Amino acid sequence: MNSTTATAATTPSVILVGVDFGTPHFDHELEELGLLAETAGFRVADRLACKRKAPDPALFVGSGKAEEIKLLVVSHGANEVLFDQSLSPAQQRNLERFLGVAVNDRTLLILEIFAQRARSHEGKLQVELARLQYLSTRLVRRWSHLERQRGGVGHRGGPGETQIELDRRMLSESVKRTRERLEKVKKQRATQRKQRDRRNAFNVSLVGYTNAGKSSIFNALVKARAYAADQLFATLDTTTRQLYLGETGGSVSLSDTVGFIRALPHGLVDAFAATLQEAVDADLLLHVVDASNPNYFEQIQEVQRVLADIGAADVPQILVFNKLDAMSAETVPAALVGSMELDGREVTRIYISAIQGTGLPELRSVLVDAVARGKLSDDGDRYPDARFSDSSQTDDAGLPLNE
Repeated sequence: MNSTTATAATTPSVILVGVDFGTPHFDHELEELGLLAETAGFRVADRLACKRKAPDPALFVGSGKAEEIKLLVVSHGANEVLFDQSLSPAQQRNLERFLGVAVNDRTLLILEIFAQRARSHEGKLQVELARLQYLSTRLVRRWSHLERQRGGVGHRGGPGETQIELDRRMLSESVKRTRERLEKVKKQRATQRKQRDRRNAFNVSLVGYTNAGKSSIFNALVKARAYAADQLFATLDTTTRQLYLGETGGSVSLSDTVGFIRALPHGLVDAFAATLQEAVDADLLLHVVDASNPNYFEQIQEVQRVLADIGAADVPQILVFNKLDAMSAETVPAALVGSMELDGREVTRIYISAIQGTGLPELRSVLVDAVARGKLSDDGDRYPDARFSDSSQTDDAGLPLNE
């Protein structure tokens, strides 16, 4: 047995399951769930996608499909089944009993990846809070082996009920402690932001769908060594560096933030509020898009949804289409710099390749213009749309006109 075969044998294998309830852009190939599973350290043994009008209350997919999944588990010797949608605690418990293997959903999978990737004290606290909140809804499944017994007169219940109550109390206390520690971190970040504001710093945050290349752009612009890899959620912890823009006569603060993803659990959005606050308080967002992904428009909309959830929908944006080098010849744009409509307003868009360096000088030029316009704006009009939406400033090809 060679090393590759040995590694495959020791890597836990999973069956991926996705259910199409008629939602637009359903991922029939379960490609993103597969990438998440591989990122978490699983080997994908097989995939199964099916259609339903509504989830089955007991088994989510119904008894017929559950039988199909069981056959796949047995034939592949799979260790676990992963669902692309969220499961209720009862559905998860019933499926585990029926299939005879561990069953988890997209939410827990993302939590596991975040737990593996968090490096800073703040990141670990945020992941821990989200994990505790998730587990608090799973007590029925976790303690189903404990019987709920009734004693004689004067007895409240048996050991099962006592254990569940104890576990709930322990989880509640852990959530409270973790929230308190995160509040201290948020206050520290708020102090740091106030110091930047006193220096009249212009704050730019990189946001975007996971694996769009935010960290690669960050490294290319500020010559940093932030971890960057072709995988989902390579970066969880916010990193801020000074970006010198000579033409403006100074520097701007550039922050690399956590990536977003479809159906990002609300618990994670809430838990990462301290990190995502960098986007809320930014003067400008560089919204990074994977130009080589055929579903980039849906990814843009998902990022916009999360930005709206955290209160950053009105922060001005520049759309940065990265991975120009990976685009097919027929989809490469005629001009690197132009504009496009985003949620009813025109925004600057630019195509670059962070790896090859293509378009980076143009990106710096666009940043210089945005910073200059931002610093010239009145304090009472911090985010004037004119900085980005003045269509008269572009020619027919979408290129800026010389003023």
